[in-house]
Amino acid sequence: MPVFVVVGHRVNTDGLFTLNDLAGSTGRLDILLRCVNSTFFLSNDIRRDVEIHLVLLGESDAPKTIRFDGSKIKYLNPDERSTAALVKNALMQTIGDDEEMNTSPGVYVSRRGLKEVLESFRGRKFVHLMETGTSIQNSDIDDDLVVVLGGQYDLTEDEENMVKDHDPLPISLGPNKLHANHCITIFLNQLDINKL
Repeated sequence: MPVFVVVGHRVNTDGLFTLNDLAGSTGRLDILLRCVNSTFFLSNDIRRDVEIHLVLLGESDAPKTIRFDGSKIKYLNPDERSTAALVKNALMQTIGDDEEMNTSPGVYVSRRGLKEVLESFRGRKFVHLMETGTSIQNSDIDDDLVVVLGGQYDLTEDEENMVKDHDPLPISLGPNKLHANHCITIFLNQLDINKL
């Protein structure tokens, strides 16, 4: 199954935020919630063969990673507020350093940072989305890929080097820089086309 890893550099990690101000009180968690929606929702269905990891690096309890597994997900609705409630619930749990806790069907929280998340996929094919890569229409991509994206901000140089350590395929979605959730939609659409 394809896996998306999205880094939220400023996203609140202690869960002490209000669901009424997702753009302001959360360090832009709303951007990552749109990525979750783009990963799973179709017009009248939900994708079950995909996974997304939200790597949260903001204050005050970083790092934490929230993993959504489409094969087990329940209670996921298309509005950002209800997805934020699932994230908030996960962030409020007390977890050990080497533990991944199931907080709702298909939703898991751990204390892994980006390096640990990437290492958990060692041996799989990685994709580096870049404007100058090979056009996605001309790429030989399949479902066994790990795609790493920045949320509000691009990956840092250190984070880029972590991805490069996995010898990623350079793939372009077009000449313009796109929102992370749009990248996910385009990428999954191309995978769907490739299966026809």
